[in-house]
Amino acid sequence: MIRVHQLSKRLRGEPVLEDVNLEVPDGSCVCVLGRSGAGKSVLLKIIVGIIPPDSGQVSYENQRLNFGALADNRQIIMQTGFVFQGGALFDGMTVGDNIALPLRERTNLSEQEINERVGRVLSRVGLAHSVRLKVRELSGGMVRLVAIARALVTEPKYIFFDEPTTGLDPLLKERVLGIIKDLSRNGRSVLMVTHDLDFARQIADQIYIMKAGRVYLVDRNVKKEDYE
Repeated sequence: MIRVHQLSKRLRGEPVLEDVNLEVPDGSCVCVLGRSGAGKSVLLKIIVGIIPPDSGQVSYENQRLNFGALADNRQIIMQTGFVFQGGALFDGMTVGDNIALPLRERTNLSEQEINERVGRVLSRVGLAHSVRLKVRELSGGMVRLVAIARALVTEPKYIFFDEPTTGLDPLLKERVLGIIKDLSRNGRSVLMVTHDLDFARQIADQIYIMKAGRVYLVDRNVKKEDYE
C-alpha cells in the first residue's frame, strides 16, 4: 500500500499541489486524470522521491520516504520502477544496455543473469529482437516500450507511469494496456497519471482527478470537463 498524505508543493511561488491525499492498494491500478500542466508529473516525482514536497508524507507500507536523506530510501527505491513521459533513455546506447542500467547500478547480478533478465522483459513488451539496436534508431512508440521494459527489469513491486499513451497509435496503446493489466494481475501496484480518459476507464481500479492542485476520488462516469 502506498499512502500519500497532505502533500503540498509550490514551484516558482505558485501552488502546484495542495493537501493531496491518495492511496494505491496492493495489486491495484490507480489513475490520476488531469489536463496538461496540472501537476501530475510533479506528484509522481514526489511519490518516488525525485523531488521533495514542501509539506506532507509518502509511505510505502509502513515506511515513510525520507526526503532529507534519500540514502535512507534505498529499500523503497529498489522496489519501484518509473516510466518517464519522454522515456529518459540514452540515445547513443543500445536498447539492451539502457534496460540493463538499473541492474548494473543497483544489484550484484552477473552479466549472464542481467542479459537473461533483459531478454525476458524485451519479450514481455514485444521487442525481443531489438536488444542491439541503438535507441536513436527507434520510433517513438518503441522508445516507450523500451522505457517500460527498463522499469520492469528490476522486478519492482510498485510501477509508476507518466502519460504512458501519449503519441501512441491504437495498436501500441493496446499493447501497453495489456502490459499494465498483466502487472496488476501479478500483484504489482500501478500508479499512472494521464489525460487519457478512455484508457483510464479501461484499466483503473480507482480513478482520481486533479484540479487546481487537489485530487478527488471519482467514479467511472467522470467526464473530461470535470478536470480540464
